[in-house]
Amino acid sequence: LNRHIFNGTRTIDNADMARVIALVDEIANYQGISITDKRVLKVMKKVPRHSFIPEELWPWAYHNNPLPIAYDQTISQPVIVASMTQMLDIQEGEKILEIGTGSGYQAAVLAEMGCIVYTIEIVPELGQRSAKVLEELGYNNVKVKVGDGYESWKEYAPFDKIIVTCAPEQLPRPLVKQLAPD
Repeated sequence: LNRHIFNGTRTIDNADMARVIALVDEIANYQGISITDKRVLKVMKKVPRHSFIPEELWPWAYHNNPLPIAYDQTISQPVIVASMTQMLDIQEGEKILEIGTGSGYQAAVLAEMGCIVYTIEIVPELGQRSAKVLEELGYNNVKVKVGDGYESWKEYAPFDKIIVTCAPEQLPRPLVKQLAPD
């Protein structure tokens, strides 16, 4: 497999869709995790996961496993992204804060769900790359900040929901304070 799988672009064409559909079917039926929200499954078919990983890994983009992206970070396994998205019970128009942008894939999934996404990445190179990819793909409802997510993004608070996609040692109290009532 080589770069011709995706015609050398960040967008997916009809020939590639069969693998995407197979992946989403696998996600929906993954052992131990039940993805029942049809909106989440629809979005998982739409977001071009290969756009968020290094080009040399494109042949594995639509496998249900995490992949390295750089700086000792990974793009999450698709079933985990779908599960986290489903747990958020997204309503269109909600304002979501994501801590740990990483590749930008989770932010794109949330954006496709109709949210306004504010995402923070502590690794400058990852944050900058993710911002560029999200912009190239037309996700104008995502704002990326390079910084420490522990302090949240006060100027845009309160947030309807907050998702922490990195692994902090403890729940940062500033995040809880920036949740909207209810």
